[in-house]
Amino acid sequence: MRQPDAVARGYDPAVVPSPRTVPGECRLPPGQHLQRAMPVQHYGPVPACDPATWDLRVSGATRSGREHAWDLAGFLALPQREIIADFHCVTKFTILGITWTGVLAAELLAAAPPAGDATHVMVLADFGYGANLPLDVFCADDTLLATRREDRELKPEQGYPVRLVVPSRYGWKSVKWVRAIEYLTSDRRGFWEERGYHNNADPWKEQRYSYTEQPGEGPPL
Repeated sequence: MRQPDAVARGYDPAVVPSPRTVPGECRLPPGQHLQRAMPVQHYGPVPACDPATWDLRVSGATRSGREHAWDLAGFLALPQREIIADFHCVTKFTILGITWTGVLAAELLAAAPPAGDATHVMVLADFGYGANLPLDVFCADDTLLATRREDRELKPEQGYPVRLVVPSRYGWKSVKWVRAIEYLTSDRRGFWEERGYHNNADPWKEQRYSYTEQPGEGPPL
């Protein structure tokens, strides 16, 4: 059942995402070029997944003070939504209008609400990979924990069984092979944010690299 306090804070999974595909709208961030196909890019090898043992855990500063977990069947039983979103890679290519299906991040926040002092999330994957996001970006109405792309189950190299999709940020924030989400009460840099990438990663501001960060845009390196 949806938590009323979660809805009050804006985590309302009943909101249907609005695809950012308005005809004539400028959809190409500065410094980007259009590309038709998405190359396979990720850190580390493609992890093996056993659907029988896979789970997704939500921990850290939860409202209940306890960890929440879903096995794969339980996660797939959550309400599914479809979004159409553009993908912007920090290496300067953009792919328009990808269709993703999965669970809205807001749906997960409603099921496992964060504590009142939570401000950020760390989205964690296999092999030590993680990316940080402000809570308001994670709960945006087009942030999705995707299980399908173009109405097909994700391939292993695409992040099977679950990957994050964050259209408002450069692609490295769209973590593949999501295994855990940690609620944070202060910001903490993720894998690439510790290795020279911008903490915020807004493509419309060309926030590519940490050396361009302004005061207050990220924790100390």
